[in-house]
Amino acid sequence: MPSLAFTHRLARLEDLDALRSLMSAAISELQKPFLDDGQIASSRKIMGLDTQLIEDGTYFIVESNGVLAGCGGWSRRATLYGGDQLPGRDPALLDPKTDAARVRAMYTHPDHVRKGVGRLILGLCESAARSEGFSTVELMATMAGVPLYRACGFEDIEHVENDRGGAPVPLLRMCKPL
Repeated sequence: MPSLAFTHRLARLEDLDALRSLMSAAISELQKPFLDDGQIASSRKIMGLDTQLIEDGTYFIVESNGVLAGCGGWSRRATLYGGDQLPGRDPALLDPKTDAARVRAMYTHPDHVRKGVGRLILGLCESAARSEGFSTVELMATMAGVPLYRACGFEDIEHVENDRGGAPVPLLRMCKPL
């Protein structure tokens, strides 16, 4: 039986197709217990990858035996969430002395949930943000992600509904001191 050990690396632009496929599977399957079909369709319009994360060298890929198991990253930029297709992203650099780093675009392939992928990515993000002087991280959680983030020490800040994709999608802004 093959080992389930995970490896990680920084994502590259040539990974985009594989990343988008993983994200689509995660949105479709992992949101089902929390969202109706209209909200899942809306999620596809507001979620996804901001390629600025790859360009900044802050987006990780986790693999198991060469198979993409998850992805996620962090940012030193002002945008809290949303993929390339979402208008209004803010590329302004944050001040580590006063601002929280952002944890962004966390996705686990449905075949790899509850195996430690999300915790691994969060650890990588927190370590990298801490090494750049940030003392707090913040994220916008989907309802499917809330249990993981709470288990990892994140606290609720604000409940939000985003209806820019059509149907209102419930989200939860969360933070954690490093």
